[in-house]
Amino acid sequence: MKFYYVYILLCSDDTFYTGMTNDLERRVSQHKSGYKKDSYTYTKRPVELKWHLQLTDPSEAIKYEKQIKGWSHRKKEALIQENWDDLVEFSKNYKEYGNRIKRK
Repeated sequence: MKFYYVYILLCSDDTFYTGMTNDLERRVSQHKSGYKKDSYTYTKRPVELKWHLQLTDPSEAIKYEKQIKGWSHRKKEALIQENWDDLVEFSKNYKEYGNRIKRK
């Protein structure tokens, strides 16, 4: 069975990079070594793998990657930390709730 991975890297400038691959170890190694000079992570090394999800359907992996790429920094942090309450809170519609998130 072939696996596909959606992953989040933490970059040296405290930004996140979200990607998808069928070989997580190889791909993370490429990010760390600076495999492509025109890639987002090239000038933001070192990078650290913070989260990944293993899937068997490439279409699902692409769907999750696109979804997560559209998330805010704090929502990605909540996912990485498995902080489900904040993940739900940060998912609320900004038109309805604004940018004010009530913290506990």
